Amino acid sequence: MSAEVESIESVPVSRKQSRARLPRIDSFLRGADRVTHAKVHGANDDWVRTLRLAFQSIGVVYGDIGTSPLYVYASTFTDGIKHQDDILGVLSLIIYSLILLPMLKYVFIVLWANDNGDGGTFALYSLISRYAKISLVPNQQAEDALVSNYHLERVTPELKRAHWLKEKLEKGLISKILIFACTILATSMVMGDGVLTPLISVISAVGGGLTEKVNLTTSMTMEFNPLKAAYLRKHPEDVAGTYYKSIPGPLYWPVFVVSVAAAIIASQAMISGAFAIVSQSQALGCFPRVKVVHTSKKYEGQVYIPEVNFALAVACIILTFLYKDTTKIGNAYGIAVTAVMFITTIFLTLVMLLIWRISILWIVLFFTIFGTAELIFLSSALYKFKQGGYFPIAVAGVLMSVMGIWHYVYVKKYWYELTHMVTKDKLEELTKRYTIGRIPGIGFLYSELAQGIPPIFAHLVKKVPYIHSVFVFVSVKNLPIPYVSSEERFIFRQAGPIEQRLFRCIARYGYNDEQEDANVFAASMIEQLKNYVHDETLFAETTEQQLNNENIRQRPVGQSTVHAEEILEQVAEPQTEQSEPEHIHESKQIYEQELANGVVYLLGETEVRAEPSSNIFKKILVNCFYNFLKKNFRQGEKVLLIPRDQILKVGMVYEI
Repeated sequence: MSAEVESIESVPVSRKQSRARLPRIDSFLRGADRVTHAKVHGANDDWVRTLRLAFQSIGVVYGDIGTSPLYVYASTFTDGIKHQDDILGVLSLIIYSLILLPMLKYVFIVLWANDNGDGGTFALYSLISRYAKISLVPNQQAEDALVSNYHLERVTPELKRAHWLKEKLEKGLISKILIFACTILATSMVMGDGVLTPLISVISAVGGGLTEKVNLTTSMTMEFNPLKAAYLRKHPEDVAGTYYKSIPGPLYWPVFVVSVAAAIIASQAMISGAFAIVSQSQALGCFPRVKVVHTSKKYEGQVYIPEVNFALAVACIILTFLYKDTTKIGNAYGIAVTAVMFITTIFLTLVMLLIWRISILWIVLFFTIFGTAELIFLSSALYKFKQGGYFPIAVAGVLMSVMGIWHYVYVKKYWYELTHMVTKDKLEELTKRYTIGRIPGIGFLYSELAQGIPPIFAHLVKKVPYIHSVFVFVSVKNLPIPYVSSEERFIFRQAGPIEQRLFRCIARYGYNDEQEDANVFAASMIEQLKNYVHDETLFAETTEQQLNNENIRQRPVGQSTVHAEEILEQVAEPQTEQSEPEHIHESKQIYEQELANGVVYLLGETEVRAEPSSNIFKKILVNCFYNFLKKNFRQGEKVLLIPRDQILKVGMVYEI
């Protein structure tokens, strides 16, 4: 619960103090009681739909692994086979690698470390950040943990190891930066993989079928077939086209068709993964704004990003002309894959220590076995840095720079708003100094600040001392979970006396939630705001009546909490229009009338600059690179789906 929610103390206090100590009705609790799990699929799905989704999942998750053998022998024996025993050695490495990494690690261990069904580096980062405050943005609130999808198990002091690790992660800035750096490094490598997988898979499949120069296996199980190895021992000179040459003539074209289809599935798998991971990183403030299209109304998390799709296509075309064969592409691909695997092992070790809290012996065994194997693979892949392995590192460097710069300024902007926010005393001072007029309609002032009133409001009333009849400070906040139900979307707080109709609202989304249309958003918010006003008004009146009762001073110690619960029950009871007091019913009608008068969305058009005293590196980073990214990516009104004729932009300079 929020720190604002307290129980009644039984000591004699003044009326004002007593009222302040009564538990207040949180707008979150009203919605939480009505949470529906209609979005959870599986219980009512028929078996045909389940099989279809299972097939899609296998294609997305394992398509990349299934087509990796396309180039395994050609990439291994780049200079030809020197000794026939090397063939058996390579075949053994393939078999044991598939057993150790994809099957034992990913199927039996990694898949358990999912974030409400979502996987990937950012999903692991989000999962860890719910148990330890490792986010560089200080916008965590106690109410966040009450969201139904949070699934938070409190780390207790009795579990000394987990508690010690939690404290170290939360207090150490270096540890937070390192975890974030590993996250965006893995994300960048996956993006590079999204370029390399379509390139190497399709070239291998098509090129091998037409020119008989590429080794191909259509599925992972073919790696266990000794006829690969047997043919090579007899014809070592055919290492570049072993598989096609070993296929009987009548099966050649059917196998070729299946191979191309498998390559397309693998390519689509990595492209889909790139879309998902960019969407997640954008939601958590780690990537510039891009257009995210949700392709399925029935199933969440299926997204398409036009800008990313175009960038991947251009990169694939350029690399095709640069590399021309699969050998160099395979060298680049190996670095990208093994780097992501090793970072996954590091994150999963943190999950085991902090969340699963299993025996330290199992954790050490896990990290030693899998970490050692992956480091060996990574070191061997880095050995081919000059032969094409530089590409994923170059891509990672560019993407990490973009994501790092964007998140750095994002964090600095948040701290600027937090340190310059309009406090309650400053708000009273503004209302006294400036005669603030009220105009018809509803105004939403957007800000990323979740803890108070943003400084841009003071700038607004100094320049234009008019605000709308109902004025709401809106903070769109992304929680480190995939989804937030619509019933739990909004949290309201009063920014002034309730008759002034000034409110703060936090709209919470998960990183896979779809942003609704602005008018739908406004209607939903106003509906829940009316409920909040009803609860607050009735709560104040009920409290006043109870405090007037002399029995409150005569109750024995221990019954005062029961008294608080009685008040909560009275206020929380659903009210019909007929049973509502007349003044509360009229208050609700005011909000309906103002909604009909129109909604205006006020967006902060902030120009971010480095402080004059900053060093030259910071000035270049903020004034040049960040502002270049901001101008060339999507603007806030497009992301929030706000009609242009309802936007009012407020300009202000932030010196960070």
